[in-house]
Amino acid sequence: MPDSKDKLQSRVVKFSYLVVCSILVLVGIAVANGQTQSAKKVNGTKFHSEQVQQPLYREYRGVRLGMTMEEARAKLGASQLRGDDLDYYIFSTSETAQIAYKANKVVTISVDYMEGVGAPDYKTVVGAGMLLERPDGSSYRMVEYDAESFWVSYNKSAGTVPVITITLQVSLK
Repeated sequence: MPDSKDKLQSRVVKFSYLVVCSILVLVGIAVANGQTQSAKKVNGTKFHSEQVQQPLYREYRGVRLGMTMEEARAKLGASQLRGDDLDYYIFSTSETAQIAYKANKVVTISVDYMEGVGAPDYKTVVGAGMLLERPDGSSYRMVEYDAESFWVSYNKSAGTVPVITITLQVSLK
């Protein structure tokens, strides 16, 4: 009789270990899956339109992608360099902009802020997610709005005089 009692106890202990290990494995999988989902939202550079409904940053000084060249020039005034497909503006010692055109329409808006002076907070440009850090100390984030066929990026260079560049561009799809 004592042998069968010992065998039963041994089986109960083994079964208990199996149940506990199974639960730990399931919890580990759930935690890993949750971290993967969070990492995609925080570290991912691409967000589809169903994840980010409305673009946060869609114009610069009243100029929007798709505007005609004449409308953009009317909003920004005289440029320092004017071309058939690109205008270069110097608004101050810390703020410059390039407006690129294709078929008389604005296709790219790129603005540089020396030392970050006057630059909007990155959260108002690409959302609350974290900027991705590069090994050289620079950081960036890009968000695509597939439904509206454009993307926006926020880049901060490394170095003693960092430059923040914000770019809006028509998607080439």
